[in-house]
Amino acid sequence: MHPRRTTPKGYDTARKLRKEPTPAEAKLWAYIRNDKLGVNFRRQHAIGNFIPDFCCIKKKLIIELDGSQHLEQEEYDKERTKYLEEQGYRVIRFWNNQIMNDINGVIKAIQFALESETQA
Repeated sequence: MHPRRTTPKGYDTARKLRKEPTPAEAKLWAYIRNDKLGVNFRRQHAIGNFIPDFCCIKKKLIIELDGSQHLEQEEYDKERTKYLEEQGYRVIRFWNNQIMNDINGVIKAIQFALESETQA
């Protein structure tokens, strides 16, 4: 039997977050859902104690969207990224205003990250 990816509370929190996306999350999801970039992304996919915004399991790529609240939680974001990288994921981050104002540039950056995957 596989160990659980997260706790029951983690799954519950992820479910709630999926039901109430931010405007930036909703906009990006419209561009990456249903294999539109050739791979499957999941929203609010719990991994350990963390719930990344978007996760492509096959390519081990996590996309995080940051709003102004992330200016005050830089230490937390570093710990989170470190943990996710220890699980074999690459983490790329975008500011919410990048999503809202330059979605094409964001999609190009995501496509580049998917193409330039590094497998050990």
